[in-house]
Amino acid sequence: MIRTLKKIYCFSGKMQGTMKMTILFSVLHSIFDMMSFAALSLVFSGIINGFVTAEIWQIFGITFASMILKIICSYISDFYKVKIGYFMCTEKRIQIGDRMKYMPMGYFSDHNLGNLTSVVTTTMGDIENNASAVLTNILGGYIHASAITIVMFIIDWRIGITILSGILLLTWCISSLQKKSEKVSPERQEAQEALVSHVLEYIQGMLIVKSFSLQRSSNSKIKQAILESKNKNLKLEHLFVPYTALQQVILYGTSLAIISEALIFHLNGTMSLSTCLLMTVGSFMLFGQLQTAGNTSSLLRLLDVSIDKVEEINRTPVMEENGKVQTPPNYHIAFKNVSFSYGNHKILDQVSLSIPEATTTAIVGPSGGGKSTLCNLIARFWDVDEGQITIGGIDVRNYTLDNLLINISEVFQNVYLFADTIENNIKFGKSNASHHDVMLAAKKACCHDFIMRLPNGYDTLIGEGGATLSGGEKQRISIARAILKDAPIIILDEATSSMDPENENMLMEAIAELTKNKTVIMIAHRLKTIRNADRIFVLDNGHIVQQGTHESLINEIGIYRQFISARKKAISWKLK
Repeated sequence: MIRTLKKIYCFSGKMQGTMKMTILFSVLHSIFDMMSFAALSLVFSGIINGFVTAEIWQIFGITFASMILKIICSYISDFYKVKIGYFMCTEKRIQIGDRMKYMPMGYFSDHNLGNLTSVVTTTMGDIENNASAVLTNILGGYIHASAITIVMFIIDWRIGITILSGILLLTWCISSLQKKSEKVSPERQEAQEALVSHVLEYIQGMLIVKSFSLQRSSNSKIKQAILESKNKNLKLEHLFVPYTALQQVILYGTSLAIISEALIFHLNGTMSLSTCLLMTVGSFMLFGQLQTAGNTSSLLRLLDVSIDKVEEINRTPVMEENGKVQTPPNYHIAFKNVSFSYGNHKILDQVSLSIPEATTTAIVGPSGGGKSTLCNLIARFWDVDEGQITIGGIDVRNYTLDNLLINISEVFQNVYLFADTIENNIKFGKSNASHHDVMLAAKKACCHDFIMRLPNGYDTLIGEGGATLSGGEKQRISIARAILKDAPIIILDEATSSMDPENENMLMEAIAELTKNKTVIMIAHRLKTIRNADRIFVLDNGHIVQQGTHESLINEIGIYRQFISARKKAISWKLK
């Protein structure tokens, strides 16, 4: 229990000071609660010995002060509890988001999207709603109980021993509950992650579900995930119920023991009547906060697992940031004996090539040959296993990651647009750009006209992933984004794959505008796109097997000539 409470405190980060403040007001609440016993003691003394006016005002003053001060302490403590939960999880979510930008892309390939989503939503939600309350309730309850025990030892050591025994029994019960929940709590978290994962998969695959009439059969996995989540949550609750009941038995049993002892001690003459009455009435007030602590203790193990899940992401190694902010002397790109593998599968093997500044280089070859990987290594989405990649003669690892990416714009085959306005999607390439700059970039990318035909022009909201736009429209917006960024190195990864006859000329014009006076690396299959490249590299099974211009390679026996021949046949194919 102490280990988990310490973990919650450490997790609170910058809110640790506020956490201490909350605990302080819990302590003050306990002290002011003790004033009620002082008032009760005066009441019973007055009943037995007769009241005097001064005592009545004293009782009233103590009771009123106790009530007001407890209200103030409760208000401040409760306010800080809520503040701590939201603020510390906001900090952690931002921290995770920032950290993810510096993780190698392999992390996102190896980890399920649903698991990552679950961590920053439901898992973090459990922490947000419960962590600060559990910590302050348990600490506050034990602080209150400790104060009571000390006071009772002063009044009558025999009653003090009974209260201390009850507290120790309750602590044993809470500790036993934590041990029992060590297995079930992680299972509940895994079930929650699986549920989020299957819901995301079902929604993202809805087009396929509808296309193949799988509405009934396809949701069997999500139904199973829902049932599994329900069962694990119920299993956790069923585990908690007996221990929660036992906690009630211990606390009420201790109160009953106090009443019985007080009566026995009074009858045998070892306790005054006023003290006996105080113990009898006070026994029902002693364990209120400790009971709250016991009730919330069932969440300790769940929070322990949740915090571990969040910290697991924060412990994930990021790409080494030993580089400096520097401007390359030129934008010449070189690969020197570069090797790279996904796990045990080697993608690139001792690749060496040179891409001069302000030239256009095409990378072609069979699917799965390593073309996209080669381009992504330039942007340092991964680090090479062997060799080095340089820009301007400087190893890409010697730049800071942010500094490196300032120099590179990528237009991907699968364009992703955010659920935001068109203008903000274009400004993603340069957040401080003016509306005029955005419009100018859109005109160069040949998308200004279709944007202006939309209901709200540049302020039109588009669906997540650009679902409300065609493939060609999305592609041109992504090119506008890259034009606005105006990076000296352009990487086009199958940027013409979404091209249809209506958009072909406009998309080619947009690409021409984007690549003007830039160092360009393109992956493409269209002859029109690659034939004018200054140099073409043919990549197959992780090796450069051919290189040269279109004219030189077309006259060589090899993959390139076969590739061009196959493309020409595909283009000339007609339905008869």
